[in-house]
Amino acid sequence: MEIFLRFLVIFVRAIALILSPLLDKFVYPPKAERTLIPPIRNRLLTLSVQELRSRLRSGQLTSKVLVGAYIERIESVNAHLNAIVESRFSAALEEAAKVDDLIAGCESPADVEKLFEERPLLGLPVTIKESCALGGMTFAVGNLARKEVKAQADGEAVKRLRSAGAIPLLISATPEYCFSIETDTLLNGCCLNPYDFERTPGGSSGGEGSLNGAGASLFGIGSDIGGSIRIPSLYCGVFGHKPSGGVVSTKGHFPNSKDPNIEHYLVEGPITRFAEDLNDLLKVMAGKDKSSKLRLDEPVQLNQIKVHYALGFEGVNGLMHQPVDEDIRNAICKATTHLSTLGLEVKRAKLPNLKNSVEMALSSIAKQDGMDFLLESECTEESSGIVRKILWEILKSLVGKSCYTTNALIFELMRQTNAFMSRSRVNKYMEEGHYLIGEFRDLLGDNGVLLFPTLNLPAPRNKWSIFSLWGVDYTLLFNVLGLPVTHVPIGLNERGLPIGFSVIAAPNQDRLCLRMAVELERAFGGWQPPIPHEIEN
Repeated sequence: MEIFLRFLVIFVRAIALILSPLLDKFVYPPKAERTLIPPIRNRLLTLSVQELRSRLRSGQLTSKVLVGAYIERIESVNAHLNAIVESRFSAALEEAAKVDDLIAGCESPADVEKLFEERPLLGLPVTIKESCALGGMTFAVGNLARKEVKAQADGEAVKRLRSAGAIPLLISATPEYCFSIETDTLLNGCCLNPYDFERTPGGSSGGEGSLNGAGASLFGIGSDIGGSIRIPSLYCGVFGHKPSGGVVSTKGHFPNSKDPNIEHYLVEGPITRFAEDLNDLLKVMAGKDKSSKLRLDEPVQLNQIKVHYALGFEGVNGLMHQPVDEDIRNAICKATTHLSTLGLEVKRAKLPNLKNSVEMALSSIAKQDGMDFLLESECTEESSGIVRKILWEILKSLVGKSCYTTNALIFELMRQTNAFMSRSRVNKYMEEGHYLIGEFRDLLGDNGVLLFPTLNLPAPRNKWSIFSLWGVDYTLLFNVLGLPVTHVPIGLNERGLPIGFSVIAAPNQDRLCLRMAVELERAFGGWQPPIPHEIEN
């Protein structure tokens, strides 16, 4: 363990224990009435990809009607959420009309079937995280200096979605350079959580989490180097899958890295309200060769899955972290009880040695010298000079005088200081992480999953994500290990905030995570809307 790092973790835990009750009682007391987003009134918005594809294929639904329904929903909620950076609604409606003409032009039902086999997402709307590059659209990624930057071409994963027939509706908000678990930038303002406007939707796929949680996206594409798919999925009550390392290309993503192994850590993946859609979406995003490697077309027998579970980090390491919220712990226990009743083998995990989880997690960030720096123009200076500049910018940001956001600067500071470790210690922890991959592979094998907290707490209040930031090894560690992880929502707590946990498998065993998500959705209901539907007949 690193003494200084652990001092920071313990200090943040102590401050959180003191401040959290005071914030709830005096600064943010419960309100008699909360402002809520409008309820869903159009039944189309409650249907999965599979259900909508069936209707499009049979002629019961047109793409233009479906795209129009989602545009209407987006416009009704975005005034509350500020989740959109740039929209392309007119172009999307034109593309939808062309899809309808294409389907109508088929001479037989067999031709329609062939069309949908070749383009399995034909006519379905999708929302795109800004960092994932949609050609011709904004590519600023929350940074003032990049305000006028446009994506020159589609990123690889976006290209695959469009080739499969999906129709992009918009670009969704991210933190600056994706360097935060809170989506709040000087360029675009603060993106809000649909379940409570005083809380963050998370980051860095915060706009995607917010839109999906609000029922304003059929599915979205996010990216994840330290929890950026899973954290917004937890905070906004939806499903999000971080694929195995190297499965989905991040070509075209910003920021990216010259490190040839970057796709082991940085991945792109789907965010959706419907667990049953994750498998099909991952197949498209991964491409034929990689999805074949993952055996996504092979059925998974639920009763053959061995279930391990843990309620958080244990021992001294666990004591140093903030405690896992009781509702999240209970959600894991409810799931294990349910799976046991189905006859699955369930047991509490004897996890590999995770005493250095913080150090291993942050070492992966410290090693990313080839990734774009926030203070790019100054990065050629001596290290001590850069650190002084970052510290000065952090102070300025606290009083609103910097061109950068505080959280992004803290992330930059971690990178420029090797996460407050020597380079030799960083290398040591990286080696420890590589060894740990084998230990998890041995634990989980080709038929095991681990149920584990995604983070220790539900969505924090805006501007207060710093407490949760120091528990990011809950998510970041599994990027280091390259393991597939699916966040699964399991209802709402008494404050109306989403809770849930992660399902983790061995490398390239994504299908086990996805199958478990489908079962848990069936058992516990999956996504719960922020406000009950008022479907118009």
